[in-house]
Amino acid sequence: MSGPSLMDSLFQRTLEDLIKGLRQQLIGEQAFISKALEEIRKEIKSTDLSTKSTALLKLCYLSNLHFHDMSFAAFHALEVLSSPRFSHKKIAYHAISLSFHDSTPVLLLITNHLRKDLTSTNEFEVSLSLQCLSRIANVDLARDLTPEVFTLLSSNKLYVRKRAVAVVLRVFEKYPDSVRVCFKRLVENLENYDPQILSAVVGVFSELACKDPRSYLPLAPEFYKILVDSKSNWISIKVLKIFAKLAPLEPRLANRVVEPICYLMRKTGAKSLLFECVRTVVTSFSEYESAVRLAVGKIREFMVDEDPNLKYLGLHALSIVASKHLWVVSENKEVVIKSLSDPDPNIKIESLRLVMAMVSEHNVAEISKVLVNYALKSDPLFCNEILGSILSTCSRNVYEIIVDFDWYVSLLGEMSRIPHCQMGEEIENQLVDIGLRVKDVRLELVRVARDLLIDPALLGNSFLHRVLSAAAWVSGEYVEFSRNPLELMEALLQPRTSLLPPSIMAIYIQSAFKVLVFCLHTCFVRGGSTAGVSASASYESFDDLSVENGAGSTVAHGQTCTSAPITNESIVNLLKLVELALSPLLGSHDVEVQERARNLLGFVDLIKLEALNSSGQEENDSEQKGVEATKIIRMVHDAFSKELGPVSLSAQGKVPVPDGLTLNENLGDLETICSDIELPSSNTFSFGYPSEEKDVSSFSNLQIKEDSGQSNESTSLLAEHRKRHGLYYLPSGKSEVISNDYPPANDPALQGDNNDTASDLVKLTAESLVPKRKPNHSKPRPVVVKLDEADEKPVAVKHPESRDDSLSGAVLDILFGSEDILPTSSRSNLPSSNRKGKEKQHMITQVESKENVVGDGNSSSRRRKDHSHGKERRHRKKNAEERNETDRKEKESSSNHPRRQKSRQRAEEPLKVPPQTSVIPDFLL
Repeated sequence: MSGPSLMDSLFQRTLEDLIKGLRQQLIGEQAFISKALEEIRKEIKSTDLSTKSTALLKLCYLSNLHFHDMSFAAFHALEVLSSPRFSHKKIAYHAISLSFHDSTPVLLLITNHLRKDLTSTNEFEVSLSLQCLSRIANVDLARDLTPEVFTLLSSNKLYVRKRAVAVVLRVFEKYPDSVRVCFKRLVENLENYDPQILSAVVGVFSELACKDPRSYLPLAPEFYKILVDSKSNWISIKVLKIFAKLAPLEPRLANRVVEPICYLMRKTGAKSLLFECVRTVVTSFSEYESAVRLAVGKIREFMVDEDPNLKYLGLHALSIVASKHLWVVSENKEVVIKSLSDPDPNIKIESLRLVMAMVSEHNVAEISKVLVNYALKSDPLFCNEILGSILSTCSRNVYEIIVDFDWYVSLLGEMSRIPHCQMGEEIENQLVDIGLRVKDVRLELVRVARDLLIDPALLGNSFLHRVLSAAAWVSGEYVEFSRNPLELMEALLQPRTSLLPPSIMAIYIQSAFKVLVFCLHTCFVRGGSTAGVSASASYESFDDLSVENGAGSTVAHGQTCTSAPITNESIVNLLKLVELALSPLLGSHDVEVQERARNLLGFVDLIKLEALNSSGQEENDSEQKGVEATKIIRMVHDAFSKELGPVSLSAQGKVPVPDGLTLNENLGDLETICSDIELPSSNTFSFGYPSEEKDVSSFSNLQIKEDSGQSNESTSLLAEHRKRHGLYYLPSGKSEVISNDYPPANDPALQGDNNDTASDLVKLTAESLVPKRKPNHSKPRPVVVKLDEADEKPVAVKHPESRDDSLSGAVLDILFGSEDILPTSSRSNLPSSNRKGKEKQHMITQVESKENVVGDGNSSSRRRKDHSHGKERRHRKKNAEERNETDRKEKESSSNHPRRQKSRQRAEEPLKVPPQTSVIPDFLL
C-alpha cells in the first residue's frame, strides 16, 4: 500500500482533532477509534517525518487511553528518532518507552541512536535518551552504553548528571559488571552539595541497600554526614530508610545514629519526615527505651489528629511497635478501641489488628464475644475482617490460647450464623481440625454440627455450604456422641439439601451412610432381639453419667434425652426414608453423588431382610439370610469405626523415592493437563487410618452438658417445615416429645444492648495487660494432638533471596579491594587476588578520607582530620609491607615441609562467612 499523498498530509488530523472527535462520539466510539487507527496506519508509512511523528503521537494516545497494540510501529518510531528535530525525537522516545520491551525485534537497532544522543551537546536530548534507557534497558544496552553513562556521572550540567545518576540503578540491575566502572563515581556524587543530585544519589543507594544492605556498610559515615547536614526532608527520609537497614547489622552504628534521629523527631515540623523517624525507631531501634518513648509520644499525636491519614499512620506505627512493647498499646487503648467505630475502613482494620494483638488465653472469650457483637453491627467487609481475625488468632500455634474448646466450638457455630459471614472455608477447616485433634470436645462438636444441620434456613446461604459440609462430616464420623441419630438422618436427608453443590451433597450422603450403619448396629447387633434399644443406652455405664442442668439439678442423661429409642419400627421407617430421599439421585449428573447414592441404596437392599425379619413381618425360611445381613452390618460398622487421625502434609516427603522411578522435574505442563480440574484448597491435614479403633466405652468418661434454654421460635419453624414436608419425616407416636432445643438464628435484635461495647472492650484489654497469676480453670485444658515440628513451630516467612548476587559481589570487590579500608579482624577474610591495583587503591583512599568526617560536617574539620590521620595511614602501610615480606620468607622456608605448607594454606584460605561486626573502621565510630 502506498503512503498518503501530499493532500492527505496537508489535511492530516492532529492529536487535538482526535481528542475533540472522541469527546463528540457519545455513541459509536469504537467505530471512530477503528477509523482513526486505519488513518494512523496509512499516515505512519509516510516519508514525511512530520506526518509520521503526528501519527505516532496519536497512536501513543490511543495506546495509553484504550490499550491498543502499537508494536507494529516499532520500526517507524526508530525512523522518527533519526530526525534532527527535537520535537520529533521527543515523540519517538515517548513511543519507544511505551512499546519497547526485551523481546522487541528492533531493540538492538536503537543502540547507536542512544549513544549518539547521550554524547550530544543538547542537554535535553541527553535527558530524553537517559529517560528512555531507564525504561527499556536490557543486558546488551546496559553493557554497550555503560561508558557513556559513566561519563555523564561527572557532567557539568546538573540536569544531565541527575538523570545519569537515576539511570545507574537500571544499568546495575541489568549488567552488574558495570558496578566496577561506575560505582566509584557514584560514591563521589555523595559529596555533591546540589540537593537534586544528592537526592538522586541517595535514592539509588536506598534501593540498593534494600536488596543487600551489608554491602553498603562501609558507606555509613557518608550517610551519617548527609543525615546530620541535610536540609531537605526528602533526602533525610531516604537516608533514614538506609539506616533502618544498616543499623541491625552494626550495633555501634545504631548507638551513633539514634541521637540524630531523636533530634529530628523533636525539631521537624514535616509530618512525612516525622513519621519516617518514628518508623525507623520502632523497626530498627526498638531496644533504645528513650527513643521508643519519644516515638510513642509522636505516635499518639498522629492518632488523635483529625486527619484520617495521620490517624491511620499512627495506628500502623503502633501495630509495628506492639510486637515488642505491648505497654505502648496499653497506654493508648482508649484511642484504639474508639477507632473501631471510625468511618474509615482502613483505620478500623488497623485498630482491629491492635485489639487482636492484646488477646491472651485469659481474655480471649470475652474479647471474642465483644468483637462478634461489633461484627453484627458492621458492614459486610469489616464484619468478615473481624471474623477472620478471631479465627486466625484463636487457631495460632495449634490453638495455643484456647483452654475451653467447648466454648470455642460453640463460638464457631455462632459465627456461622452471622448474616454477613463469608468465612465458611476457614470455619470448616477448624471444625474438622479440632475434631481430629481434641477428643474431649467431640461431644460438643457433634451438638454444634447437629444445630447447624437441622436449620433449613442455612441451606440457602452459599457462603455456609462449606460449614454445612464440615457439620455433616462431623455428624457422621462421630455419630456415637449423638443423642438422637434418627434426628440426624432427617436433617441429612431433608428435601432442601438439593440446594447444596454436588460435592457437599456427596458428603451428606456418606454421613447418612455412617449414621444408618450406627443405628442398625445399635438395634440389631448390640440390642439383639429386644423390642428396642435407646441410642444412648448402647454404651457401658451410660445411665450412671450425670450432668448438671441449667437450673442446678442433676439428672441422668438417659432421662434427659428426648429422643425416642431405636426400635425395629423406626429402623423400617428409616430405610424407607433413605429409599425415598436417594432414589431421585440415581440419575444425578454428578458422578460422586450418583455413586454414593447407589452404594447406600445397595446397602439398604442387603440389610432390608434383617429389618423385616426382626419386625415379625416374615419369620419363615429366612433366618440364615438374616444372619448374613447382621454380619454385613457388623463388618461395615467395624470399617467405619476406624478412627481418622491428622496426618502432616510433610509426611509424604519423608517417604524415600523408589529406585528406578523417574519424576518429571518440569511441571510446567501440569497446568495444561489439569486445567479442567479444580484443585482442593491446601489444608493443614489429610485423613488417614491409625491402627487402633475407637474406644466406644470411653464415651462414659465424657462430661455431658444439657442446654437449659429452649427456643419456641425454632420449634415452630421445625413444626412448620414438618407440616410442609411431612412425607420425608419419620412417623411419630402421640407420646413422642418434640425436642425444642434447636438454636435460633443469630438475630441482632436478641444480642442485647451493645452501646457499652467499646467500654467493655477497654476494660477487658486493660485487665489483660495487667500482670497477674495464671488462674485455675474449672477444668484442665484437653489434650491437643500435635504432629511433627511443622505444628510446633509457625511457618517462617521466607525472605526473598537477593537476585543481585553478582551486583553485591562487585560492590564488595570495590569497597574491600584494599587493606587500608578494612579492619584488622576482617583483612584475612579477603583473598589478595581481589585487590585490583592502583585504581582501587586510589578510590579507597578517597573513600577513607571521606569517612573521616562523621564527627564534623564542614570541610575545614575534614582537612584537619585528614592531616591528623596522615601519619597513621603511612605507618599502617609500612607495617603492611613488612608483614608481606615476612610472609614471603616464611613461605619459602616452609617449601620443604609439605604438611606444614598444607596446614598454612588451609589457614590462609578466606572464610566464606561475611564479616559480622568490624565492617566500619573503629576510629569512625
